[in-house]
Amino acid sequence: MKKIASFTVNHLDLLTGIYVSRKDYVGENVLTTFDLRMTCPNKEPVMNTAEIHTVEHLGATFLRNHKDYAEKTVYFGPMGCRTGFYMILSGDYESKDVVALVTEMFEFIRDYEGEVPGASPRDCGNYLDLNLPMAKYIAGRYLDNTLYIIEEKNLIYPQ
Repeated sequence: MKKIASFTVNHLDLLTGIYVSRKDYVGENVLTTFDLRMTCPNKEPVMNTAEIHTVEHLGATFLRNHKDYAEKTVYFGPMGCRTGFYMILSGDYESKDVVALVTEMFEFIRDYEGEVPGASPRDCGNYLDLNLPMAKYIAGRYLDNTLYIIEEKNLIYPQ
């Protein structure tokens, strides 16, 4: 079998950042999948499911309510390896094009107060597995260690 695109990335040299994972074409529409890498694979501890789940709820809510990106948001969710998230937008983008959006989203998560959207048994299949304080912590860490100081090496996959 042919390897899927995400398994061809050199995870030994992968840094935290924002990467274009792939571009898919549906008719004339381009869907850009972003790899929002929050921890260095195989070097740093992975994120726990409760904070990932909380970031997913907050990030998806933020994107689907964003004044410019609500209609362009296709998906936001965690990677199985628990080192980051995938964000899929309708449109042909490069990593640098969404730095401001991703920064705004993680500032929203870091600063969020109140009940996590969808944190009820009616709205979520695992509503008890949420951790807002840790979600805020990892969002702040991603902002401070990556997004606020982002460089070219954090925007293009290593070879």
